[in-house]
Amino acid sequence: MTPPTWPLVPAEMQRWVEDVSVTADRVGRGEIDRWLPEELARLHNQFERVHPFIDGNGRTGRLVMNLVLVRSGYPPVIIFKRQRSAYLAALQRADSGDYGALGELIARAMYDNLNRFIVPNVAGPARLVPLAALADEEFTLIALRRAAQRGRLDAVQGPDGIWRSSRRAVDAYRMARHQRRLGNTAPNE
Repeated sequence: MTPPTWPLVPAEMQRWVEDVSVTADRVGRGEIDRWLPEELARLHNQFERVHPFIDGNGRTGRLVMNLVLVRSGYPPVIIFKRQRSAYLAALQRADSGDYGALGELIARAMYDNLNRFIVPNVAGPARLVPLAALADEEFTLIALRRAAQRGRLDAVQGPDGIWRSSRRAVDAYRMARHQRRLGNTAPNE
């Protein structure tokens, strides 16, 4: 991909801003909802193709994409460093007009972030949410799933195969685990 020469950048950015505005209006009217991830992929790719800055185009493009998402009522997305190769490959495919892979990456990031950050905060401490939404630095999704399967974490497995629990249940599991550790490390009397 070769970005436009610098004298063309302002006009290309103006064209991109107009396209974003029209797309956001169509999203607001519900005309694009079904294809939103691919439409976002197209817009993001167009920004990256203009390459308006010497450095930071990817970060700025993802930030602007999140601005469009949030203003349209959707959760922001986070593309993690471990996804870099898939992200770059998807951008390269988008350069040739195939926005599917980049759209899928955006859709998965939106879904993951919705479950990880938004659902637990809206659900409250006692509401059942997928274990992925309750995972943190102390307990990974795998650790929570194992605790649920072993009956140590109060959780239920739905007909869809997804384990669900509550923040309150994870806190109770954390306390019980902490007390077991204290019991194991306490000196003999």
